[in-house]
Amino acid sequence: MTGGAGFIGGVACRALSAAGHGVAAYDDFSTGHDWATGDARVFRGDIRDRAAVEKALREFRADAVMHFAAKAVVPESVAEPGLYYDVNVTGSLRVLEAMRAAGVSRIVFSSSAAVYGEPERVPIEEGAARRPINPYGRTKLHFEEALEDHRVAHGTSYACLRYFNACGAAPEWGLGEVRSPETHLLPLVIRAGTGGPPITVTGTDYPTRDGTCVRDYVDVRDLADAHVRALERLESGRGSAYNLGSERGTTVREAIAAVAAVLGREVPSVDGPRRAGDPPALVASCAKARGELGWEPRRTIEDSIRAVLEFVRSRGGMEVR
Repeated sequence: MTGGAGFIGGVACRALSAAGHGVAAYDDFSTGHDWATGDARVFRGDIRDRAAVEKALREFRADAVMHFAAKAVVPESVAEPGLYYDVNVTGSLRVLEAMRAAGVSRIVFSSSAAVYGEPERVPIEEGAARRPINPYGRTKLHFEEALEDHRVAHGTSYACLRYFNACGAAPEWGLGEVRSPETHLLPLVIRAGTGGPPITVTGTDYPTRDGTCVRDYVDVRDLADAHVRALERLESGRGSAYNLGSERGTTVREAIAAVAAVLGREVPSVDGPRRAGDPPALVASCAKARGELGWEPRRTIEDSIRAVLEFVRSRGGMEVR
């Protein structure tokens, strides 16, 4: 599992172990944490180091890969596109090369709703046009296309899981987001509501019901469940893509109100300009994942907020950062 020391990767490690799979985490720990990997065997390395990835695959005797490792901050991708193409495209291709050399033919790829760009309609189905509007989304799309080419040429079996907005925590496993700087909305709103600086609403003039961006928040535990199901489906040897969301759109102002309701207090906010590369609305249709993987988004945004608060309390009330 590349990126197994990260937020989603760490929860997926636990979910895979609970389902009876042996797990190894390959991570450079640039943003991940030792405590996130649990009982997984740990290999330290960069995904751009093909030889190191191959060595880890052979030592662990891996029969499949879950590929989480990536740069994933949209504004940073706009400012530093070369870095994003180097890690997310070149690095991912090195992973594929290492897999082929080690005789591993199955991969579950952490893709993104960013591949759609500004959709013509929502909810978004997998067959919608893929026209990403930022470098991050383009890097995810490029690797999706590479996976299909490798399926045709080499028989690679893959699943592309297009996340919408991952959120929440897994306090039952002691896992949650701990990053600096924090860029995800819900942790920043929770921080603002628990004594931190006011949350900045980035853009108030979008063509949405209250002028702020609409996003589809999906709990990290639901995402981990989808990964386990996708891995087991790969026995069929086919390649496919699946949207993973809650199928419920929430504006930025509604997300702030949801946190305020759970906390029982107002959350201070200030209005700011739009961020580069942000589409107005992204909401998933998960009918395909429901039909082919038997997967359902089970948790609400309020469930995710409560999980984050429980995780923060479990760490002694430390600030989400």
